[in-house]
Amino acid sequence: MCPRLEQRALVAEAIRSVFNSSSRPAADLRLKEIALAYAASAPKLAAWLEENLPQGLTDCALPSTHHRRTRTSNAIERVNQEIKHRTRVASLFPNEASLLRLVSALLAETSAEWETGKVYLNMQNQNPPSV
Repeated sequence: MCPRLEQRALVAEAIRSVFNSSSRPAADLRLKEIALAYAASAPKLAAWLEENLPQGLTDCALPSTHHRRTRTSNAIERVNQEIKHRTRVASLFPNEASLLRLVSALLAETSAEWETGKVYLNMQNQNPPSV
């Protein structure tokens, strides 16, 4: 999206500042400022920012104590890694249904662990986010 290679670091820093905002309104305001700043020099970039970045700001609706954990995809990456490991060990499946049974069992097991194990995000007694 960057028209020039040397702009990448500046654009990345600007995008990071949007995601590091303290609230959703602050993030929206910062995004508008950045899009306006690049509107003349990089109109495609500005349009892309306005169209795509708001989708990544959904975690702003959660309490600020959860932002650190919701900004990464580590949890789902770990599940995908476990599926890959288990399917490689078995390596040969007689049909698609047997593969689906294995993956479904693994996902059910993971879900049960998440529901009964250590609480990753405690949603009890949280103040509603300010909008």
